[in-house]
Amino acid sequence: MRIRLDIAYDGTHFRGWARQPGLRTVQGTLEDALGRILGGRPRLVVAGRTDAGVHAVGQVAHLDLDDAQRTRLLGSRRGTDAPVPALARRVGGALGAYSDVAVRASSVAPDGFDARFSAVWRRYEYRVADRRSGYDPLRRHDTTTVRADLDAAVMDAAARSLRGLHDFAAYCKPRPEATTIRTLLDFAWHRDDDGVLVAAVRADAFCHSMVRALVGGCVAVGEGRLAVDDLAAIRDRGERVPEVKVLAARGLTLTEVGYPEDDQLAARADQTRARRGGEQID
Repeated sequence: MRIRLDIAYDGTHFRGWARQPGLRTVQGTLEDALGRILGGRPRLVVAGRTDAGVHAVGQVAHLDLDDAQRTRLLGSRRGTDAPVPALARRVGGALGAYSDVAVRASSVAPDGFDARFSAVWRRYEYRVADRRSGYDPLRRHDTTTVRADLDAAVMDAAARSLRGLHDFAAYCKPRPEATTIRTLLDFAWHRDDDGVLVAAVRADAFCHSMVRALVGGCVAVGEGRLAVDDLAAIRDRGERVPEVKVLAARGLTLTEVGYPEDDQLAARADQTRARRGGEQID
């Protein structure tokens, strides 16, 4: 029995998603809570492994229940999945009041569903406060502050120039034997009602630190240190440059993961496994 979990978390005090010995992580915290409810050693497979300090409001994961865990969850209610939606509430109880991670929904996964490999895109948001917007202490955990007046129009133009299928090695932290070719589906900037600059970034997948480097490049354009056309030229050269800084994790939030129709889930998972193998998909 495969269960889909929809998850949100404040990443400030986590050392990222992935379980690590002796460190507090989102995966470890959730798996421990699920173990108290279901017994055994539940293992979560996630759509995108976020780094330390990165947040999520639309993270997706799945777990497979063995026979004992299924019996413990469903009890005597054979032939019904009614207790599955209640699992989210039970996890909340195990995590305690005001937890910095929450399971927003739990459901029986459709046939062929794989939280990681069935995904067709991931969407992130990055928030930057500049001199124009000012500093809001209530948003300090999810907003990066830049001491400059940023030009939103040129930042948006630079972001749009990066869209498409390209090798983003210049904007990724290299990993052995991992491809840096990605399809950047959307990348745009706007100011919200408070004047904060917000980047919306969507791609089939992201290599390590890619979003924060792309944002750092756009900030350099907004400050006037780089020209609009420079970001695409840097991408095409495939070399990391000191002018493009990887911005802080605090401003980054995973907002949504996209999946195909249910009858295409298995085929999508097979296609992604064949293309990416065991590489990390952020």
